Amino acid sequence: MLHSQLTRRTAILGLATTLGVALRPATSVAAPTEIRVAKDPNCGCCGAWIDILKADGFAVTVELLDYDALQAHKVASGIPADMVSCHTAHIGGYVVEGHVPPTDIRRLLAERPEGIGLSVPGMPYGSPGMGPESDREAYAVHLIRRDGTTQIFATYDAG
Repeated sequence: MLHSQLTRRTAILGLATTLGVALRPATSVAAPTEIRVAKDPNCGCCGAWIDILKADGFAVTVELLDYDALQAHKVASGIPADMVSCHTAHIGGYVVEGHVPPTDIRRLLAERPEGIGLSVPGMPYGSPGMGPESDREAYAVHLIRRDGTTQIFATYDAG
């Protein structure tokens, strides 16, 4: 009798373990989100932003473009002149221009708003890849709409 109880307990524990693995959230086993970054080969802040993305779990591929080719790439990607920064990325059907924080990229992909993508125009000090966040200047992340207009997607106060 004792032997059958142990077998039953073992079976129940095994089933519970199997169900636990099967019901585990998909995010814990999902592949890293792929992002493709076009940048100037000599830009150090772009490299720092890429390192931040990698540390946050993104799978980054880099395309090195000279200045003229990178500017043409920005125009072809639909980035308005007043939203331009130093590097341009593509992810999940969106464009990400400049030093956009990884949390905002993930929010973009989760919410899927109507638009071309996000931009942090210029190169604000303290944005990801542009110096310490604790000493940053205030900046905004913009959602670029298909008609070229923008709206504020997120804001960051001075640190």
